Amino acid sequence: MRLITRIWMFAAILFVGIISAQAQVMKAADLEKYAKQRYGDKWLDAAMNLSKSLQLDKNESLTYQEVIEAPGKTKQQLYVALNYWATATFKDQQAITLNDKEAGCIIVSSHIKNIVEHMGTINKYSVSITPIIRLDIKDGKVRVTYTVQTYDILADISGGWLSLATSDDKTFGDSKRKSEDKTNANLYDEQWEIARHYPFVEKDPQKRTCAKALVMTHAFSNAIIDKVGEAIKHGIVGNEDDDW
Repeated sequence: MRLITRIWMFAAILFVGIISAQAQVMKAADLEKYAKQRYGDKWLDAAMNLSKSLQLDKNESLTYQEVIEAPGKTKQQLYVALNYWATATFKDQQAITLNDKEAGCIIVSSHIKNIVEHMGTINKYSVSITPIIRLDIKDGKVRVTYTVQTYDILADISGGWLSLATSDDKTFGDSKRKSEDKTNANLYDEQWEIARHYPFVEKDPQKRTCAKALVMTHAFSNAIIDKVGEAIKHGIVGNEDDDW
């Protein structure tokens, strides 16, 4: 009996692990690989090519919208599937900012850390984003809206190539510090408006950082929309149906 119980517990742990792995949107390393496969590894060229098909909204935010068809599925079925997906994917309890079953609307705002790290001549930059993901649900279809207005920047003024070449002190600021940590004077926080940087502005001192940031932000939007589509069609683990 104890052996059966242990086997069952092991199976349960394994099952939870599988759910957790499948629920993740995409790790930063996988996202970069995904972006390179789709757009190449020449970030300046990739960002400029993408900008030709991208349009900023009236708030000068980068916004993507797609309607995913779900024939034969009711609003309630789709709401349950997407509520499950959002809850399993975004572990931060504050990430889901609106969850309205009657209106058929789920809004998620989740901080995605360190999608880009770039060492410039003077500074080292770590770029994070906080996309707003809105899911509007009706019978037979879901509209996904993904919006990002700014890049969240952690700059290290001691981490650029020039600093590395001239400094005798090889201890530099950690660009992965916690946001509330203000103890290192070499680190400072900024927000860069996407509309004010490359490729939407050609002459940009941070064009290399922003080029990769745009491509990675775009790639993440594709990953989100793909994952929503997968959740709509097959659920998270592929067995969420009424036949049980």
